[in-house]
Amino acid sequence: METAWTAEELASIERAKEVRVAGRRADGSPRSLVIVWPVVVEGSLYIRSIRGEKGSWYRSARTSGSGRIEGAGIAAEVTFTRDDSHDKAVSRAYWAKYRWGLAVWGMTRRAARATTLRVERR
Repeated sequence: METAWTAEELASIERAKEVRVAGRRADGSPRSLVIVWPVVVEGSLYIRSIRGEKGSWYRSARTSGSGRIEGAGIAAEVTFTRDDSHDKAVSRAYWAKYRWGLAVWGMTRRAARATTLRVERR
């Protein structure tokens, strides 16, 4: 059962430059946490893989659909859902939050956009 993020949690995540996420292995055990850049758009938390679909954390999160997030004072079990409904807004949020630089170009290129995941509390 999903539980909505609180306004305080979303604000904390939005202030954080990095959080760590992990998907689950086929046997349900957690994978290692990896650093991702979170953005908040219209009250939802989104992340992308800078390596596109080659990112092992992304493949795990996408396949399992569940995992964990830690950072910004939060540790929570989550679900990962592929969601391209706000891709333009998510890209704008990356530019606004992280400013200019090669990493932001990487996070907003087509391969990374194809990995946009909405992250929801469980």
